[in-house]
Amino acid sequence: MNASTRRKRALIFGTVMLVLVAAASAVGYQIYGKYHAAPADPGAVVAKNDGAQSGAVPAGNPPKPAATAGQDRQDKKDGDAAEKEKAPVPVSVAPINRGAVSAYISSTANLVADAEVKVLAEAEGRIADLLVEEGDRVKKGQVLAQLVKDDAEIAVKKAKYKADGAGINFDRAQKGLTDGLISRELYDKVALDSQVAQQELAEAQWRLEKTTIRAPFGGRVTERFVKLGQHLNLSDQLFTVSDFDPLIAKIFLPEKDVFGLKEGRDVRITLKASDATRFRGRIRQISPVVDTSTGTVKLTIEAMEPPAEVRPGAFVTIDIVRETHAQAVLVPREAVIRELQAAYIFVAKGNVAEKRTVALGLEEGGRIEALSGVVPGEQAIVAGQGGLKQGTAIKVIPSPEASDLRAAGDDPARG
Repeated sequence: MNASTRRKRALIFGTVMLVLVAAASAVGYQIYGKYHAAPADPGAVVAKNDGAQSGAVPAGNPPKPAATAGQDRQDKKDGDAAEKEKAPVPVSVAPINRGAVSAYISSTANLVADAEVKVLAEAEGRIADLLVEEGDRVKKGQVLAQLVKDDAEIAVKKAKYKADGAGINFDRAQKGLTDGLISRELYDKVALDSQVAQQELAEAQWRLEKTTIRAPFGGRVTERFVKLGQHLNLSDQLFTVSDFDPLIAKIFLPEKDVFGLKEGRDVRITLKASDATRFRGRIRQISPVVDTSTGTVKLTIEAMEPPAEVRPGAFVTIDIVRETHAQAVLVPREAVIRELQAAYIFVAKGNVAEKRTVALGLEEGGRIEALSGVVPGEQAIVAGQGGLKQGTAIKVIPSPEASDLRAAGDDPARG
């Protein structure tokens, strides 16, 4: 390749590179103009390079700078926020009253029949007749089942014959001793044989009686474990008989909670399956000892006239009154706001909310005792107080549910 050819190629390459650089510069300028040449405010007028305007501006109304338009929008937002802040906050209130409130010692247990026994077989034999079924009420001594008693009856007859013969021999020996016809030694032997025969007769009669299964006391048959025709051995379980009157529960309380409790004290029993089912009970027994392994004392609670729907085995809550304040200042539970160790409520004073720090006492149901900070007759805010501050403007909205404080006995505090 000669020098002339090389110069031509170099000239062509340089020309192409200049064209490419010029094109890249033009594209970059257009991009820059698109993203940086637009005005900060949509209403502002931007002049083109040739002096032509991109939008007409009404006469006598010169365009505002972009910064001034943005400030106007911020001022408008601040004004709306201030106006909104001044609007009253809707709240609901409930009265602060004076009344009785109690604290309770609470425990759970199962109600069981005070008298419940498992009826066992006291004689061997086959079941000839079943006379009761589960759920049947029975009286004391009522026949529950009958075993085949043929063998037992035969044994009684044999024992009776033997006892009758021994009795005749004894009468003869007694007359012979009186007449001096027999010795004292022979008389004693005949007398002993008569006594043994009488005991054998009594034993045979007892065994015959045990072939008849009877209820040990009045109550209800709660379980049946045998079938008709089944052969029984001694101590086989036949029935469970329970006396539902009374029903009792056994609870275990810490030793410190038992101080001051007396036998006969009333308690309240609530059915776990239905909180609306509540009835009275009493402390029937307090154990005289403390369980060293648990540090608890056993209390036996007796149910007094439980409703018909309460069954043995039912799971219940037992509430024992620990202390009562008869003239306490009571505030609705919904009004109290707790923060760490402090508690406070908001009280409606005219059209503003007033924040009060309160010391709390006993709690029961929907009410809490206020030891300080409020007085009876004031209106506590029970709904809408989440965003309130001291002096916040409020608007009271009637709400019957908010002022519906449940009675002291409805839902005791747990203690």
